[in-house]
Amino acid sequence: MRRIDLKRAQAARHNTIRDINRQIVLNYVREREPISRAEIARVTDLQRSTVSTIVDELTMVGLIEEVGEGESTGGRRPTMLRLRTAGAVGIGVAINPTLTTMATTDLAGRVLLQEDFPTNQDPEKTMGRVLESIERLLEQSGKSIEAIGVCFPGLVDPETGTAIYIPFFKWRDLPVAEMISSRTGLPVIVDNDANSIALAELWFGRPEVTNARDFIMVLVAEGVGTGIIFDGQIYRGKRGAAGEFGHMIIGRNAPVPCSCGNRDCWEAFSSERATLARYKAAAAIKDDSLQFSELVDRALRGEEHAKSAIIETAQCLGIGISNLIVGFSPEAVVVGGEIARAWSLIESALRETIEHSVRRGLPSAPILPSTLGPHPTLRGALSLVLATKFAAT
Repeated sequence: MRRIDLKRAQAARHNTIRDINRQIVLNYVREREPISRAEIARVTDLQRSTVSTIVDELTMVGLIEEVGEGESTGGRRPTMLRLRTAGAVGIGVAINPTLTTMATTDLAGRVLLQEDFPTNQDPEKTMGRVLESIERLLEQSGKSIEAIGVCFPGLVDPETGTAIYIPFFKWRDLPVAEMISSRTGLPVIVDNDANSIALAELWFGRPEVTNARDFIMVLVAEGVGTGIIFDGQIYRGKRGAAGEFGHMIIGRNAPVPCSCGNRDCWEAFSSERATLARYKAAAAIKDDSLQFSELVDRALRGEEHAKSAIIETAQCLGIGISNLIVGFSPEAVVVGGEIARAWSLIESALRETIEHSVRRGLPSAPILPSTLGPHPTLRGALSLVLATKFAAT
C-alpha cells in the first residue's frame, strides 16, 4: 500500500484510463506478437471495441502494423498485429572510460547503425565527437528519430540531464541534455550506466528478470556499479545518487585504487582493473595494453593465473552482492559486463561466498549472468529511449 505524496500528486485526468489501456495494448503486441485484436481483448478483459479503437490509434502513429491473417478458431481468420519496426526511433550514446559507442535503434530494440570512437578525457572534445556522430546518424536515419538516450559511468541527475560527477574523467556538472538538445531539437534522457543497463534488463533481459518486480543489476567494468529496480522501475534516490554501492567498504589494501582514490571500496576489489592487477602480479608481467576481454579469453582457455585472478574477483564480488541481498531481498541479482562471459568459472565462487554470508533463515536470490550481449551500456542507452514508448507514465 503506497502513501500518496500530496506534493507530487495530480488528480486523474479524463483520459488517464485511456492512456493506461493504450500502454497495456501496446505492450501485449510487443511481448506476444503476432497477436490479434480478439486475443488482446480476451487476455486484458477490455471490450473489443476499445481494443479496436486503441489499435487504430497505435497504427496511425506508426507504432504497430497489421501482418496478415492468423489461424481461424471457428470463425473468420483474425488479422494479426506486430510492432512496426521500419526505421529508427532513437539514438543511444554510451560514454565509457575508454570507448564511446553510439547507435540507432528500431522500436524492437535492434541496432541499425553504429559508430564508436575512443573517449577523450576532455569533456569538450568527447561531447564534440558525440554531437558530430549524432548529426551523421540523424542524416542517415531521416526524420524518424524521436529522442536520444545517453549514459555515463558516474553520478547523473536524470531530472536536469546533468552529469554531476564522472570520476574516471573528473568531469563535473556537465549539462549533457542541454548540449545535445540545443543542437538537435530532440528530447534527451540522461542516466548512469548501471541504471540504464538495469532498464535494458527489465525490457530485454531473460524471463526470470523481465518478470521480476524487484531486482538488482551489478555492472562490472572499469568500476563497479549497481542499478536497482523496485516495483518495475528504476530507484534513483535524491538527484540520481542511489546505487553507488561500488564505494561500500569490504576490505583493506585492494589491488587498485577505486575511482574515488580509496583502496577499501568494493570497486577496488571487484572491477576489471582489479582483476587485471591481480593477474599481472601473479604472472609477473607488465603489459599495460592487456584488455580485460583478453584476460577472460585466457581464463576460458585454462590459463591458471588468469583463472585464479577472475575467481578471486568473483569472491570479492560475492561479498558485495551478499550485502545487497541481505539489505534489499531482491527477486534476482544480475551480473553484467565482460565478466559474464566467464560465468562457468565464476558461478560457484559467487554462490559459495553468498551462501556463506546470507544467514540461514534469510531469503537469498538467484544470481544470473546478463544476456544483453557484448555492448550492455549501449543497450542501456537505447533502452532510455524505448522505455518512454512502452512504460506507463
